[in-house]
Amino acid sequence: MQLNPKTIKALRQKLDWTQQQLADACDVSLRTIQRVEKEGAASKETTMALCAVLEVRQGELIKLEENTVSVAQTHTLNTQSITTILALSSIASFALGMITVFLIMK
Repeated sequence: MQLNPKTIKALRQKLDWTQQQLADACDVSLRTIQRVEKEGAASKETTMALCAVLEVRQGELIKLEENTVSVAQTHTLNTQSITTILALSSIASFALGMITVFLIMK
C-alpha cells in the first residue's frame, strides 16, 4: 500500500517520537518505519498498526498529493490538446471553404 511519507513523519514528530519508538509501538522493525517514511511503501498490516498507534484513519495516511496533482496535470494536458485540435481543425475547415469559394468564383 502506498502511504504519504510526509504525513507519517509529521504524525510521528507531533508525538515527539523517534523512528525506533514508533517501530516498537507498531511492533515492526526500525527498517520498516524508515522505508515508510522514505518511500511510503507499507504492507496492509503495517498500515493498520500505524493507524492504531497514530490514532488516525487509513484514509489520512494514504498518499494523495502526488496522485491528485498528476491527475490534474493529465486533465489539463488533455483539455489543452483537445482545444488545440479543435482550433486547428476549425482553421483547416475555414481554409478549405475559402479555397472552394475561390475555385467556384473562377
